[in-house]
Amino acid sequence: MTQAKICFIGAGNMPRSIISGLISNGYPAELVHATNPSAGKLDALKADFGIQVSHDNIVAAQAADVIVLSVKPQLMQMVCEQMSHLDLSSKLMITIAAGIPASRYQDYFKQPIKLVRTMPNTPTQIGAGMTGLFADESISAANKQICETLMQSGGKTVWVKQEDELNQVIALAGSSPAYFFLFIESMIQHGVKTGLDEVTARELAQQAALGAAQMVVQNPQLSLEELRTNVTSKGGTTAQAVETFEQGNLRGLADQAMTNCKKRAEEMAKTF
Repeated sequence: MTQAKICFIGAGNMPRSIISGLISNGYPAELVHATNPSAGKLDALKADFGIQVSHDNIVAAQAADVIVLSVKPQLMQMVCEQMSHLDLSSKLMITIAAGIPASRYQDYFKQPIKLVRTMPNTPTQIGAGMTGLFADESISAANKQICETLMQSGGKTVWVKQEDELNQVIALAGSSPAYFFLFIESMIQHGVKTGLDEVTARELAQQAALGAAQMVVQNPQLSLEELRTNVTSKGGTTAQAVETFEQGNLRGLADQAMTNCKKRAEEMAKTF
């Protein structure tokens, strides 16, 4: 992907984080272009990373080898149709929008296109992201590698075999940072309620969460059950807390939440 010209249509938080990763990894800034209706985000991208910026999707797309569609799902059809008169046959299209099936983009652009669907999550902003990728059999190995390299600038990637598996990626990775934020927030609220100041409570909870995640990553030979058992002495404080979670059906609640998340993604696929 050394000489590929990349254009980001949309300049929100996710494209910014991908651009940041690219430039940090040595990708030439002059080969990266971002477009956006408002100037504020573009000015910040130009100042921080030295990339090209503009308000003109058409001109930017014409010059690009790789076009990253990074606008909100409700704006995607309008943005794609604006570019539908261009010859896109030689370009790789990458979308980071949730819910819109690959076939819909063919309708939006009114022509066959080479498209890879991706589902990144917000930790991509700090290089710790997880992105699910899907491409059908028409996408070459070289183009898949381009997409993989691009998304790995913000963390790790995993390919799924079926497009509908991206909805599971959303439930497991795309949306899940919010689950953990909610749990940590609840822990902090308890700490404050029982007498700790908020700064101390947050430091305790966030470091415990970070350490637990690192233990999972660094001990792949151990199951999650083993890791949990290792810190849960029979009749001890941890056992009491875990038993409370089990009595409250935490597993069932997590299952239902993720099922609802997946259902919403399926509904969105019918909406756009």
